[in-house]
Amino acid sequence: MYALIVDAPEREASAAARFWSAALGVPARVDPAEPQFTSLVGAVDGLATVVQSVADAPRIHIDIETDDVDAEVDRLLGLGATEVSRWLQCHVLRAPGGHLLCVIPVHSDPDLFAATARTWM
Repeated sequence: MYALIVDAPEREASAAARFWSAALGVPARVDPAEPQFTSLVGAVDGLATVVQSVADAPRIHIDIETDDVDAEVDRLLGLGATEVSRWLQCHVLRAPGGHLLCVIPVHSDPDLFAATARTWM
């Protein structure tokens, strides 16, 4: 698992980022290259924690990173997930129970990924 994402409707995303930053006692940083994401720096050790501005309902989802996106998507579909959409290299899936998750290419430090990645047979 790479990230815990707090999805907030576009009109409320800034307020949500300020709230979560204060509630968790961590700084909030917006990446100018991806302004829809506000990182909550250091909120959860070893896990990116982000408020994402979305054109949808508020919710929380997780990102799973992998060095083989197609294989991981196929694995999760085989476990019962359904594909919802794609955005860039991100596959949005719905798990049984209705929860959303994203499968993304490796974003973490390559050494951290190598040390913590799991291999599925």
